[in-house]
Amino acid sequence: MLPLQLQSESHVPLYVQLRDQLRSLVHSGELRPGDRIPASRELATQLGVHRTTVANAYAELESEGLIQGHVGRGTYIRAGSESLKFTAPPPPAPANGGSVRWESLFAEDRSEDGLHRLAQPAPKDSISFVLARPDARLFPMQELRASLDAVMRREGPSIFQLGSTDGYPGLRHELLEFLRGEGLAAQEENLLITNGCQQSLDLMAKAFLRPGDAVVLENPAYPGAITICAGARTRCLGVAVRTEWEAPGAEGIDVGALEATLAANRVKLMIVTPDFHNPTGTTLPLESRRKLLELASRYQVPIVEDHIYARLHLRGEQMPSLKQLDRSNVVVQIDSFSKFAFPGLRVGWIVAPANVIERLRWIKQATDLHTGQLAQAALAEFTRRGLLLKHLTRMRRIYLSRLEALEDALERHMPDETRWTRPRGGMCVWLELPAGFDASEMLIHARERGVSFAPGRYFYSQAHRPNTLRLGFTGVDERDIVRGVTALGEVLRVEMRKRRGGARRVETSRVALV
Repeated sequence: MLPLQLQSESHVPLYVQLRDQLRSLVHSGELRPGDRIPASRELATQLGVHRTTVANAYAELESEGLIQGHVGRGTYIRAGSESLKFTAPPPPAPANGGSVRWESLFAEDRSEDGLHRLAQPAPKDSISFVLARPDARLFPMQELRASLDAVMRREGPSIFQLGSTDGYPGLRHELLEFLRGEGLAAQEENLLITNGCQQSLDLMAKAFLRPGDAVVLENPAYPGAITICAGARTRCLGVAVRTEWEAPGAEGIDVGALEATLAANRVKLMIVTPDFHNPTGTTLPLESRRKLLELASRYQVPIVEDHIYARLHLRGEQMPSLKQLDRSNVVVQIDSFSKFAFPGLRVGWIVAPANVIERLRWIKQATDLHTGQLAQAALAEFTRRGLLLKHLTRMRRIYLSRLEALEDALERHMPDETRWTRPRGGMCVWLELPAGFDASEMLIHARERGVSFAPGRYFYSQAHRPNTLRLGFTGVDERDIVRGVTALGEVLRVEMRKRRGGARRVETSRVALV
């Protein structure tokens, strides 16, 4: 029998505990290539857990290449899985040559890419709420093609030369005008074009963070920010993001908890998403924004404001950004075209104090020289022709219709015990299942019905809540939203009935014993 012990009282889902323990047994050599491990039903009986718990753990280990199932024969540790051990340096290559054991040379283990796997193209006729991204079917391709043609005619081969690290001059001009129209008085020296918000975060980490530095992150948070901070070997301090049912009128990052965190730690940087937060969809109230800025000034901790969703304002009052409210020069705002235009072009920007931009420019030059000129020039022309604002207006109308369809479907089809956020914009809704349910295990049953979503565990840096999940609605049309939510509601009700039935059987057994 395998030395496995699961703790039902832990906040870590049972299947994650099982997956990690089995992985450790392989890495330690206790389980070797070719060893057979129990079938999911058999192991579930041994551990006293539901079979789907074991199936979920096995599915993740198989995707990592550690195990392989054979119909009619069982599940075995795969040959080659020993290369994932990092306890000793690799032996010298054979004198007559041989392939390099690349896995043993990697600087760190980054095998946890489950959300990336979920984001892979879904099977035909399936419904995916996994991603928070635009609907590619709505891209204005003819208008973009016309903009590209105009750029090619006007600039010809020169657009394919190396460009300025600062960014393509035409795009910088259009962006500054665009930002000024929104009430942000940025100047030339305050702007740097990047390869999207992910690169912006990476540049900020390289400019500001050293191993061991403390960084405040929202909890839950955008997984890309967690990855950047983990890669920089920082100490991530998660501050809770509260929903409307937890703190009515004070949604978003808990500024009281943030103040306590800043008082107790030497924090180097804060990363926040005040508008239509990913993954919860919450919006930070105006008073909380002012308090956040006051704390940043008092403790001298810069704020990185992720502004990427802010233009997808769909209803209700629109808040001024932290950068607009900033009077102490403590905010660095990162932004991108990715959520309201063309994510595949990978064009974003940073607005920051001039001396910060100068440092980031130097780091970007050492990283990639510059952002692709053709993409920048096409977006500049697209913006100059007024097409960007036209497209954004259309997207807001369509996304509002989809958000309302999602909320109506949730009201009609989800059990009363579930709760969800009601965002004013953005791309996602955060849903909380009844206590005791695990969204990752529910995903197994949902995918059998052709529906997928992002379990909440991928968004937490600490103390994650297994009964949470994110629904991205912008890439799904109204009809599929209703179909998908109907299926999710049915799955949840079935699982709830199973639990009630199990509880009644336990109670009956107790009565019989008495």
